[in-house]
Amino acid sequence: MSARELANRLWNLCNILRDDGVTYHEYLNELTYILFLRLSEVKEFENEIPKKFRWSELKGISDNKELFDRYRDLLANISKETKNKNIEEIYTNASTTLRKPVNLRTLITAIDEIDWHEDEDKDKIAHIYEDLLERNAGEKKSGAGQYFTPRPLIRVMVDLLVPKTGERWNDPACGTFGFMISADQYLRNKYDNYYDLDAKQRKFQIHEAFTGCELVTDAHRLALMNAKLHGMESTIELGDTLSEKGKQMTGYDGVLANPPFGTKKGGERPTRDDFTYPTANKQLNFLQHIYRSLKKDGKARAAVVLPDNVLFEDNDGQKIRRDLMDKCNLHTILRLPTGIFYAQGVKTNVLFFERGKTEIGNTKNIWFYDMRTNMDNFGKRTAFTYNHFDDFIKAYTGGITVDKLIDKYDGNIDDKKRAKIKDERWQCFTRGEIAKKNDNMDIGLIADENITNTNELAKPMDIARLAIFEIDAIKKELEKITKLLS
Repeated sequence: MSARELANRLWNLCNILRDDGVTYHEYLNELTYILFLRLSEVKEFENEIPKKFRWSELKGISDNKELFDRYRDLLANISKETKNKNIEEIYTNASTTLRKPVNLRTLITAIDEIDWHEDEDKDKIAHIYEDLLERNAGEKKSGAGQYFTPRPLIRVMVDLLVPKTGERWNDPACGTFGFMISADQYLRNKYDNYYDLDAKQRKFQIHEAFTGCELVTDAHRLALMNAKLHGMESTIELGDTLSEKGKQMTGYDGVLANPPFGTKKGGERPTRDDFTYPTANKQLNFLQHIYRSLKKDGKARAAVVLPDNVLFEDNDGQKIRRDLMDKCNLHTILRLPTGIFYAQGVKTNVLFFERGKTEIGNTKNIWFYDMRTNMDNFGKRTAFTYNHFDDFIKAYTGGITVDKLIDKYDGNIDDKKRAKIKDERWQCFTRGEIAKKNDNMDIGLIADENITNTNELAKPMDIARLAIFEIDAIKKELEKITKLLS
């Protein structure tokens, strides 16, 4: 049975639990607790689980009530009795949403009956869990999409930043840890699952190379399990990067991130005091944190998903963009298609930059690639895949095609090679040109085919008159409401 089929089978178990009032998101958390025990046996790390809580012990209990009592005992005490830090964190403050012992039995029996042998696909278990996370993110009622980034986008960001062994990488808003897992997998594929490295190097890659921080407790738990199932013993902090905790997150060779969108509640500014331009806009604060967290060696790099407002917001936004372009070589901005995230109307971009050795004048040219205009409407009917990035990859690398990317691309940004790429979606603006636009970077989009004939548009005077009419109508309605309220 394929990983996709197994994930579908596990996901459908949620339907059995409907009469227990369990939502999809709650079910994934519940499944995390139970599935982790089963997979600790398959992945051969069950010695890190206290004996009375191991899978073989649980499934051997025949009485449903006794089984349910042992399970609740497990959730309450396993974090106190295990010696593994990540397992301790996975089960910290764990509790069950199940109310009927028979439903617990159903889950344990169904999971135990699955053939988990990985002869054909060594990463089957990891793929299954990734699939479940993606399904949960796609379930609108779960609200999980806020911390899930499409896997094709993660992969292209990793491939273009070219991680290297011995480097320290971080995601300051890591969600389910997808970016770091993908970066780790990139290197495992290059170095035979790290067996090509010596013992010291292998230990560094597994324990220290990839770290993260996540504010949401449920997402943090899923991240820890996701990392463990991928063979990573990473440090994943539970907390707010924009607090004092974030001041210690520095000295990285690479950062990959998709920070949460929006503003602080009540317009609050970050609690840490080291930002030059503190603002209520979370993305702008995360952007400041990210470029400040990189090493100042001319090699440290980042790729960050950010909404359109970061490119054009005035005041602090303008100052932060200038600071970014001074401290870093902001060499590429990818205008992403709409509809690839959980919020269909959100327009996003990926900013690619390298931290300079100096504090000023590092950005000379910024290349823009428009994957948004005249593109397919992505969703359930039209899947968003890695192949959609083919032309962008060729432009970004200066001519290297997808099939040769991993072997041939070294991460070097060569403006001369980039300039030879003939693609209407690929445009370059100098730092001087952007300065003349008051450092507004909401540019680089091609002509929209939906606006094909300007003769069909209304005259400017007619548009202006219509706007005045609508504003007057709104004003009158507001005056009526004001009178009623007073």
